Amino acid sequence: MIKELHRVFLEMISTEEQVIESRSNHVNSSSHTYFNHRVEESPLPEVRGKLYEELDCSINGMYHISCRKEGKEVFVPFSFLEKYYEVYGKLAKSKGHEQFEWSHSYSKVFKPTTRYNSSGMFMYFSNYNVEVRDRVKCISATEGVPVSTQWEASGYYYPVQVAQYGLSHYSKNISESPPRKKTVEDGSLFTAKWQVPKGAYIKRNYDDGKHTHVLEFNSRDSPGISLRLKQGTDLVLSFDVRFFAINSSLTFFLEDRDRSQIFPVSFTCSSVLIEAHNSSGSYSTNYGMGNCQSWNRLTRDLHIDLVKGHVLSGRGKKLSRTKLRIHHLLVKGYGQLDNLTLASSNHMGMFYSSADWLVRHQDSSGGWPIGVKRKIASGRADLDPGWYSAMGQGQAMSLLMRAFYRSGKRHYLEAALKGMIPFSKSSTEGGVRAYFMNQYPWYEEYPTVPPSFVLNGFIYSLIGLYDVVSLAPQNQVGDAQLLFDQGMHSLKKLLPLFDTGSGTVYDLRHFSLGLAPNIARWDYHSTHINQLLLLSTIDSDPILRTVAERWMSYMQGKRAAHN
Repeated sequence: MIKELHRVFLEMISTEEQVIESRSNHVNSSSHTYFNHRVEESPLPEVRGKLYEELDCSINGMYHISCRKEGKEVFVPFSFLEKYYEVYGKLAKSKGHEQFEWSHSYSKVFKPTTRYNSSGMFMYFSNYNVEVRDRVKCISATEGVPVSTQWEASGYYYPVQVAQYGLSHYSKNISESPPRKKTVEDGSLFTAKWQVPKGAYIKRNYDDGKHTHVLEFNSRDSPGISLRLKQGTDLVLSFDVRFFAINSSLTFFLEDRDRSQIFPVSFTCSSVLIEAHNSSGSYSTNYGMGNCQSWNRLTRDLHIDLVKGHVLSGRGKKLSRTKLRIHHLLVKGYGQLDNLTLASSNHMGMFYSSADWLVRHQDSSGGWPIGVKRKIASGRADLDPGWYSAMGQGQAMSLLMRAFYRSGKRHYLEAALKGMIPFSKSSTEGGVRAYFMNQYPWYEEYPTVPPSFVLNGFIYSLIGLYDVVSLAPQNQVGDAQLLFDQGMHSLKKLLPLFDTGSGTVYDLRHFSLGLAPNIARWDYHSTHINQLLLLSTIDSDPILRTVAERWMSYMQGKRAAHN
């Protein structure tokens, strides 16, 4: 009897056979396509004193691959096993010796050590780098938040992504050491040594609107007014700027110290989100600020700005932050500049950019509408532009309540409270509320009809409601406690439906839409676990931790018992 296929053929020879895969590159049990693979017979020498024989393996009568045999032991190539079982492995060094490391999951669980704190870090979001994601086109210079390309290539503002961007920076501000920070120019206490060409001028005037001194500049017909910066690796800039002439610009010149190349990143009076130019091998990136005649407060990570320009130009994103420095900056045209600050990070500035965007873009119904079409389950349940997401609402509330906690400004609180309105409206009426079996309320990440019951988005919405209950004045929490309690009751009742015995499902479309189960990838599976572990710190019901621990065991290859 051939032993279980879990033993791995480690002594792969250099002429290892290629596995014939299905057309989708994954082995699927519903596939009826048969693959026969033969290799030329070649005598195998002894390997480490053991004689191996060639052996054809037939896997369920569907796949024929080349294996190795040593006595009664059979070795199956891991290149086949990893796709057949969706497992992961790599050769690695351990104590000076090479070993093979096998894992069932590529994702990670973050076990909480303390009770969840609504004013503290948001879950494990200090590990998030939203702006680095491929589906983020850039950080808008007009709005200060990410522009998504996830469902529309031209780009749009996705409230979920905006909230995650802010929550990640809020969390990093807590987890990281205080940043280095230097004010370069503020028109009064800190004045820089600008290089002003003939005919151009700078002067520092008192601005009645800002109630402070600012730097006024006019380059006139000159190439521009420049400022050389001292060498350093800090690439996060904050500044207030306004232009009185439409052809004005502010440009930062970044130097790649390894290749001695200069890359300009400009901010202009343009409605174009981002442009990348290549002129005779010289690359530049432009960000449009829209209307420039009013004061604009910008917080920019120039490394990210440059990388997004390189991606747009087709050059890829391989630019090391540690190899870049700001060489100099240049102002052209006519305008004013204030509070020019250079820092190693400005997480709170980026956090408040997200909070302010959410305040500006909340509609009269309390929602943050998503302006692109979303296709669910191969067109079986589509959402037209303008839909709300309970996940977006919840994460927005988590961010806004932290902004209220840190700043004390009531408009953040008011926006968070208003964000609860869609939770009380059904999906059929433009809200996010659905019912499972007409009994258990569920807040829909994708409010389709019929509902899909996405698990992770639902739990994020519960965390948002909890943050309102925790941080809002007790006489102003409204329906937050009721909505949270109802949601927690539904979660505990429906959790078993998401358990496959070896992992979890992403949603319940197999029940509501009559489709095949939508198995959660390992990163979503671990998100489910992390969310349950968080909830278990604020709710003592043992079902939360019990289910989380069982789901964790699936990540080590354990399975539910069979009959």
